[in-house]
Amino acid sequence: MGRILVVDDEPAVLFTLREVLADRGHDPVTATGGREALGRLDGVEAVITDLAMPGMDGLALLAAIRERDAALPVVLLTAHGSEKVAVQAMKAGAYDYATKPFDIDELVVVVERALEARALRSATRILAAEQAIGKRIVGTSAPMRRLLDAVARVADKDVTVLVRGETGTGKELVAALLHAESRRAKRPLVRFNCAAIPGDLAEAELFGHARGAFTGAQGARRGFFAEADGGTLVLDEIGELPLGVQAKILRAIQEGEIQPVGSGRVERVDVRLVASTNRDLAAEARAGRFREDLYYRLAVIELVVPPLRERPGDVPALAEEMARRYGDKFGLPGVRLAPALVARLSAASWPGNVRQLENTVARLVALASGPEIDADALEGAGAPEPAGGSEARLEDEGLTLREQVEAFERALIARALDAAHGNQSEAARRLGTSRVTLVDKIKKYGLG
Repeated sequence: MGRILVVDDEPAVLFTLREVLADRGHDPVTATGGREALGRLDGVEAVITDLAMPGMDGLALLAAIRERDAALPVVLLTAHGSEKVAVQAMKAGAYDYATKPFDIDELVVVVERALEARALRSATRILAAEQAIGKRIVGTSAPMRRLLDAVARVADKDVTVLVRGETGTGKELVAALLHAESRRAKRPLVRFNCAAIPGDLAEAELFGHARGAFTGAQGARRGFFAEADGGTLVLDEIGELPLGVQAKILRAIQEGEIQPVGSGRVERVDVRLVASTNRDLAAEARAGRFREDLYYRLAVIELVVPPLRERPGDVPALAEEMARRYGDKFGLPGVRLAPALVARLSAASWPGNVRQLENTVARLVALASGPEIDADALEGAGAPEPAGGSEARLEDEGLTLREQVEAFERALIARALDAAHGNQSEAARRLGTSRVTLVDKIKKYGLG
């Protein structure tokens, strides 16, 4: 099942394909022209587009899509007699084409084969990345699929990336993937935790220092930028750095030059920078707490890691993988989580995100008295809060009744979308509402 963008200037074609694709369990998105389609590509896994359209035609749209995501399959709809143009389009990267009037069932089969091929390529790519970083990547929910697709599109482009997300969401994993799938994968991956070093020492740690540069500097030392030369430097929680150090990072990005503390020499470095933060750096820049020019240099590409509460469908696989890992670590191979326990874990709010889930599973396994851990064990391991439950929201200070209701509604919709694998029609059925109403709510809460 996947999100499919249908582009055609004929309303009847759009209506027919939207209904057929929805009936097959897909999530169809429509556009009446090429330029409108370019604004609706987020999260799309396949495109069906007419060849002859006013303004931007199908060939121009194909070229624009290939520039953004060369792996996104595009199926062209052509008029009779346009087969030569369609063959040229396939040489330019189109997945396939169908001639109008087309057989709907045959067209849907072609699109579903394209989705399967894309999924297989994605699985192969993720397997290679897992081997490179030494960790299993768990995440089949729609938000995680979109994030992993975005990582794949930008990893081999040598640009700075800002990874944003709440504490514990797994920003460090995204940074590792960006390096593992880049052209620098065989070069160093160096991490620097900006929150762990006092501001007055951060400059020397990042750029190195000469002997005698300050009290205690008994010898020269290379900094993190020099250590990462040729590879990737990850600056975790970059919002914690003082403004003075931020200015020097800006120079390193712009000029490819660093100057060790206490040294008169300038060194050239070739580093790809990936920064992570749990703050809104745009707001921090407006408030004068973060350099605006550095923010724009960092956020050439901005990736947002979704919190765990927005992808509850990933919790069972995450919990089971963690149980397996900690079972091996604690000498309890084969330990498993009872279905009732997994259900309670999936229903929790997880304000601490994946990190909190991992801590909880680690405690459950450490305290396990048998091969299967049941739901009662949560009472001794710190039971997580139910998502959207009264105790999770009604005691929050500063929230109006309307805000509490909206938070509850948003959580319900997010869970329904994950349970339906992003299929809006199925999610609407589960929630007992119309698809039109659900789409309005998705737009309202930014869940699309």
